Amino acid sequence: MATFVLPHSEPEVPVNLTSNISKDQLLSFPAFKQWIETLQHSLSTQKTQSHTFHSSPYKLRKIDIQSVDFFGGKRLGFVKLRAEVSNDDGEQLPGSVFLRGGSVGMMVSNDELTSVWLILQPDDVPEGTENEKQVILALQPRIAAGSLSMAELPAGMLDDSGSFSGGAAKEIAEETGLQIPASDLINMTELAILDALSDSDEPLQQAVYPSPGGCDEFIPIFLWQKRVPRGQLNDWRGKLTGLREHGEKITLMLSPLDQVWRHGGRDGKVLAGWALYQGLRQEGRI
Repeated sequence: MATFVLPHSEPEVPVNLTSNISKDQLLSFPAFKQWIETLQHSLSTQKTQSHTFHSSPYKLRKIDIQSVDFFGGKRLGFVKLRAEVSNDDGEQLPGSVFLRGGSVGMMVSNDELTSVWLILQPDDVPEGTENEKQVILALQPRIAAGSLSMAELPAGMLDDSGSFSGGAAKEIAEETGLQIPASDLINMTELAILDALSDSDEPLQQAVYPSPGGCDEFIPIFLWQKRVPRGQLNDWRGKLTGLREHGEKITLMLSPLDQVWRHGGRDGKVLAGWALYQGLRQEGRI
């Protein structure tokens, strides 16, 4: 097992590697780079006298890499590690971390994942109302949850042409013909969190952290709304029922907006999107 000292660490932080990852691979892994930079900056804010931990600041003492997963046998995908963070009084902070990086779209790069709150409404309904709005949900296998049919917000990426793409987006295009340009997306998370910085000004992402107790993943939630002919929406409502054909991995369903928190209640992205949408609507920001 190889060990190296984390660059620019004070006090020096030893990093213990597993046999299947090198120092260069770890230090170049985007999720690790972002996590360690954010953590080190947050720890540095304890120098401010008004900080809660100023009198007995916590320090990063050691990092143990426990396991890694490679995608396609080459690209580093996931890293499980334990970070020892303690103060001089011997008090420790929980440090079991699963690094996978953020699920983001326009904010970082064109090849990262994003989730989109897709709302359709008949075009004969008065504009500015919430009447008869429908939300598109994707049903697909999620083995980590033990599910073969998890209802969730469609996830995909923003490709080089500036459009929402990926498995769910392809299914939406095939079933409805809808294309979702990035220019039409509204970043609800960014709107909601813009003025809600913590008093320590930690460099966190303007995004939802679904499992901050053990994972670095962050997810900005986007909104896309479209008014469509009533007849077309009725056709889609009859077609997008969530029932899958034999062997089909991803399928779609339409949920009434006022019921989506029930239909997608197991997916944190749905619930986060619901809360963001309702809050921003109340403030008149969307």
